[in-house]
Amino acid sequence: MTQQPAAFLDRDGVINVDDGYVYKPEALRFIDGAPAAIRRLNEAGYLVIVVTNQSGVARGYYTEAEMDAFHGHLRAELAGHGARLDAIYTCPYHPEATIPIYRQDHPDRKPNPGMILRAFGDFPIDRGRSFLIGDKDTDLIAAIAAGIPGHLFAGGNLDDFLSSVLLATDE
Repeated sequence: MTQQPAAFLDRDGVINVDDGYVYKPEALRFIDGAPAAIRRLNEAGYLVIVVTNQSGVARGYYTEAEMDAFHGHLRAELAGHGARLDAIYTCPYHPEATIPIYRQDHPDRKPNPGMILRAFGDFPIDRGRSFLIGDKDTDLIAAIAAGIPGHLFAGGNLDDFLSSVLLATDE
């Protein structure tokens, strides 16, 4: 099987505006340029994989089913822009969870690299051409621990930011 590069994207603050524990479909607001950036990655042959901590589940703010419904809506909205996500990995755990079954420092919880490592096992990924875009230091730490470069997105237009990331990846 031919290996593909993967673009790992954090969700809140990279794809959608982080308004704090976003889970209702009607609350989805894209970061400027996010659908275009994802479409460009699709067209360039990248797997686009979301890796997102979702401690709102652990805190009892929403359920895994509500989170999954939000992700279905996210995928549908992206499809309307000609963009697709190849996978979404979530970590609903948190060491200080109010719901006991989610109270742990799970290997998937960033800054741990578990979600990225699971994707390496699930897809034929070319690690050498892959990268992560996140908006927090924990995202970058997870990328480094998984052996791929991480890029810190500090806001603005994601498609414009992606141009600089792709230039750095081609060097």
